[in-house]
Amino acid sequence: MESVLASCSASISELKKNPSALIEQSGGEPIAILNHNKPTAYLIPARTYETLLEKIEDYQLGVIIKERQNEKKSAVEVSLDEL
Repeated sequence: MESVLASCSASISELKKNPSALIEQSGGEPIAILNHNKPTAYLIPARTYETLLEKIEDYQLGVIIKERQNEKKSAVEVSLDEL
């Protein structure tokens, strides 16, 4: 059996009946959408999704920064006058 990674769950039928009420009842927490008692999707509030995207972007920028810090060792220093 698959793990359900949310404290709240609902069937696809429940989701179809009244999605707004389901989101409101979850109190902003993710909702596992189940099909035959297996998670098929997770429903999260828009603000939570936006926050997740921001965190992913921050992580990716951190990776770029670390890569560029390593490149600094092989950089050639020049003055603005030389350009």
